[in-house]
Amino acid sequence: MKEKSLIILKDVAKYYRMGDEIVKAVDGLNIEVKSGDFIAIMGPSGSGKSTTMNLVGSLDLATKGAIYLGGINIEELNESDLAQIRGKVIGFIFQSFNLIPNMTAKENVMLPMIFHNIESDIREARAEELLKLVGLEDRAEHHPNQLSGGEQQRVAIARALANEPEVILADEPTGNLDTKAGEIVMQYLETLNKEGKTIILVTHDPNLAQKHARVIYHIRDGKLEKVTKKIKGKWVVAHHH
Repeated sequence: MKEKSLIILKDVAKYYRMGDEIVKAVDGLNIEVKSGDFIAIMGPSGSGKSTTMNLVGSLDLATKGAIYLGGINIEELNESDLAQIRGKVIGFIFQSFNLIPNMTAKENVMLPMIFHNIESDIREARAEELLKLVGLEDRAEHHPNQLSGGEQQRVAIARALANEPEVILADEPTGNLDTKAGEIVMQYLETLNKEGKTIILVTHDPNLAQKHARVIYHIRDGKLEKVTKKIKGKWVVAHHH
């Protein structure tokens, strides 16, 4: 079975206008995410890493070049079709958890399913199943402020899995956590990857990237500096730009 390409960025650039100036946030990005990959997008802050994450996640359109999501050029989609496809292909995890404070853990996990018109009893059963998966079945009725940071991020993982996406896009998922809680979160992502989920980790931390990913896209000054791959436990440069 040939791995299918879930996300492709082809010669992608993103420019912003600031006053009279055109700022090139990123330029000439070529990224391919295949089914089953564990990829890291790595760069220091201000490198264009966040812009890259928004482009890879189809949260933003390119100024130049093409972005393909599930084989479809996103330029050709209207906003609601894009949101629909994005919701099916990608589950998002953010540094700041982004849980809804006045909802329980279970309600937070059920939320994405509502947008996809999944019936309420199925939503509830699936949310319980997903909380169990991240070891939080006994926290289902707790609100975010009753949970530790690590637990909140695990609820966010469960929520990201709600619509059975093919890809989990995790933006600095351990950024607000202590080392131990961060390791637990990464362990869950690794397990999901072993079970066939595609993981994209966005991070400034080379140790995190090298410990967990198999391919690293190094972003510097808005450009793809190089791509390294882990082959038989060693990192080798696959492309140099």
